[in-house]
Amino acid sequence: MLPSQIAERSIQKTYRKDIWNRFVEGVKTYELLREGDRVCVCLSGGKDSMLLAKCMQLLQRHSDFPFDLRFLVLDPGYSHENRQRILDNAALLDVPADVFDANIFGYVTKQDTSPCYLCARMRRGYLYKYAQSLGCNKIALGHHFDDVIETTLMSMLYSGEMKTMLPKLHSLNYPGMELIRPLYLVKEHDIVRWVNYNDLHFLRCACKFEEENANRSDDPTGARAKTKALIAQLRKEDGNIDKNIFRAAQNVNLETLISYRKGERVTTFLDDYD
Repeated sequence: MLPSQIAERSIQKTYRKDIWNRFVEGVKTYELLREGDRVCVCLSGGKDSMLLAKCMQLLQRHSDFPFDLRFLVLDPGYSHENRQRILDNAALLDVPADVFDANIFGYVTKQDTSPCYLCARMRRGYLYKYAQSLGCNKIALGHHFDDVIETTLMSMLYSGEMKTMLPKLHSLNYPGMELIRPLYLVKEHDIVRWVNYNDLHFLRCACKFEEENANRSDDPTGARAKTKALIAQLRKEDGNIDKNIFRAAQNVNLETLISYRKGERVTTFLDDYD
């Protein structure tokens, strides 16, 4: 069998319980797809987005209703080697990827503050705009279960806010466009297992800042790195820790909250205390 066929087979056979079933469960539970959708699957070149591409291809093949897929690589200023690796991996896995260029790295590297935040916002905007020009009504990103619980815990520890990463949301700036996260219930550990099983080699990070600071992504002082390490340690003590963080965002007891807000409206426990 071809590498792409082996990779597909491993998703549905070897990792059926941990990847395929959780992927399908997420799509159904959160109603991420509808008949006639035209979905732009965004490929960063990393393990998560490439697995997402294969899962979406398989789902399209076996779905009860028709939907279209486009696979898009936004090149924000990758080196030639990194760009070529993305294209080679897409070809290896039989993912028909289109590439469009946007000199995002060249712009954000000149900024003094929050280059990562700015880069992420600019990339998202370009993806929405280009996907919409292709006639797509949704973009699919490769965020997984660990991204969700890390974001939830980070918001509490570093932002003083209870906020999580939703499985889907409407774009505020591009009417009619929606972002979906089909790997929402798939754990990163199982994605790594799938990658290693198939002896695949994806980009770890192609950011210009990472190239200039080779060890930056391993910096234990970073907020996400700290949060990831904390969750890993807690998992060793209690295997349900990650599940409990995830469930907490779905099991909010409003009667015990000091206050909560929706939009500009703030409600406190004092409002109906007496």
